[in-house]
Amino acid sequence: MPTHLESAKLNKVAEMAKGFIIAAPHSGSGKTTVTLGLLRALKRRDVGSGPAKAGPDFIDPAFHTIASGTECVNLDPWAMRPSLVGGLANLQSDKGLLVVEAMMGLFDGATDGSGSAADLAESLNLPIVLVVDAAKQSHSIAALVSGFRDFRKGLRFAGVILNRVGSPRHEAMMREALGAISVPVLGSIPRDDGLVLPSRHLGLVQAGEHADIEQFMEHAADVMDLHVDIDCLLEQQVDLPAKAQFAGIAPPAQNISVARDEAFAFMYPHLLQGWREQGASLSFFSPLADEAPDDRSEFIYLPGGYPELHSGKLAANRIFFDGLTDAKERGAFLYGECGGYMVLGEGLVDASGTRHSMAGLLPLVTSFEKRKLNLGYRLTTSLTDFPLASKGTLLSAHEFHYSTVVSQADSGSLFEIADARGDKLGNCGLRRGSVAGSYMHLIDHR
Repeated sequence: MPTHLESAKLNKVAEMAKGFIIAAPHSGSGKTTVTLGLLRALKRRDVGSGPAKAGPDFIDPAFHTIASGTECVNLDPWAMRPSLVGGLANLQSDKGLLVVEAMMGLFDGATDGSGSAADLAESLNLPIVLVVDAAKQSHSIAALVSGFRDFRKGLRFAGVILNRVGSPRHEAMMREALGAISVPVLGSIPRDDGLVLPSRHLGLVQAGEHADIEQFMEHAADVMDLHVDIDCLLEQQVDLPAKAQFAGIAPPAQNISVARDEAFAFMYPHLLQGWREQGASLSFFSPLADEAPDDRSEFIYLPGGYPELHSGKLAANRIFFDGLTDAKERGAFLYGECGGYMVLGEGLVDASGTRHSMAGLLPLVTSFEKRKLNLGYRLTTSLTDFPLASKGTLLSAHEFHYSTVVSQADSGSLFEIADARGDKLGNCGLRRGSVAGSYMHLIDHR
């Protein structure tokens, strides 16, 4: 039998993992492309990886999943309790090298300044790989990188990947400047139009919509293999928090039906995973394919996505809408988030101004014709008892949409909301009997 000290040492070894976080000084530096290329390069080497995305993002994780062949999760240091972040990180590290893509700039977080990728890196002891867009600088890169390296104590810097390098001479100047401040250069990626992904109003076009996604992934992997020191990255050590069972939001029912297709693709994997681990049974259906939810389901979940891009097709799908009505009539609870909320309403006005009839289960009409950005973390307090939360429960959430409410009747609000600083923003969402929804994407308990 090992002594207590020996057991402690064994546990410490068990907590060790390999991984890093790919960050940048600002959005648009190329960290998503670098992450995807590295994930696919690791897959081609038969090196397992556990991809993760920092913050509240739905689109990048889908690309990560395709690149790696392993489902990506979100690690959100603002919206998730530390136990949930640590539990998810450990689960991903069990799959192989923990590869985390940061959000925005390294020190950018919520409006109160917390929840940045730097916070995540520090809490998980992750080495930082800084991707720098070098297109319009040379020796000045040393001032930029030293500022990020030295701005906050307690962070571990593995090195820098130079992106969009113009020439060998350009690269040599930057390597010289970074060498003078003892910063390792882990890669130097030349300008390459083949590493650009198309985007739309909520970010990148979804992974499943790319006909040539495999060609893109393979090209990105070729570039990383040629220009990045992957062997050095494979040696980055992470001392993760002790393993623990994570429990997010409790399952709303035993049998849950989830809408899932290109119009309803924005759902957090940790929610579904947590519901399964807590004993719920999940089934999936495609509204775009005119499918109805499983008639045994007690809870119907319509997540966010891009229903505004498919509103005409959705409006014609009577099996889908009749299935929602039938589920309501047999006593199931229907819940919609963001895009799902819009579809539960009476109508959706598309970008051309055409109104399309929706489910008609909530007294709500929304429009994508007149766009207004609504973005940010939210603190949501439930104003009623419903399957996801009892009255008064405080949950973290994220709001990100351009659609607006044209009209709504007062059938009872679902949440009282505040921003990340705690400033009250009023009430949101609607509930009518066993149907409810809002623009909030729920993430975790507070």
